[in-house]
Amino acid sequence: MSDPHIVLPGDRLALGLPRQDMLPTYHQWENDPRTILGYGNQMPQSWEARTAGWDGQARNSQRPAFEVVRLEDRQPVGMTVLYVDQAVRTAEYIMLIAPEARGKGYAAEATRLTLDWAFHIGSLDMVWLKVLEPNQAGVTAYEKAGFRPAGRLRRSGFWLGQRADELFMDALPEDFPGPSAVSTAVGARTSS
Repeated sequence: MSDPHIVLPGDRLALGLPRQDMLPTYHQWENDPRTILGYGNQMPQSWEARTAGWDGQARNSQRPAFEVVRLEDRQPVGMTVLYVDQAVRTAEYIMLIAPEARGKGYAAEATRLTLDWAFHIGSLDMVWLKVLEPNQAGVTAYEKAGFRPAGRLRRSGFWLGQRADELFMDALPEDFPGPSAVSTAVGARTSS
């Protein structure tokens, strides 16, 4: 396995660039039943679809993806993606925490780091997401990172085979709960 390429360190986690040699691990995380449940999907993704998605993502600068890396041992613990719409300077946010890394508070920090990148490097005006209402752990993590409720689609998703509401949440630069890891990283580099 290659070493992670860290682009933004935080307190316990960092954002790194996705690595092609990690694709089998990412695919495994994405097909975990709890991940499929959280995304509101009903079916797993084939290896062929995942590799085609990797190829497309690598060529698309409007879909920056980050590997979430635990700093203490430099192990990957998740992924985040921003689906950028340059015309309106917004992005949809998607996150995945590895099944074995859930319940450790990583989701809030990974989300905060990605928002930090989106607002302070990507110069986006707003980031939004959808989350299924029964996923209260996700809602709480997103709120800790600066997201606010923005609306709902009633009975538009599924949770454990039952219809569930999808909640919209959004974050603006002024919602970002500082301090900024980007400012810290840039300050450290310019003062050296």
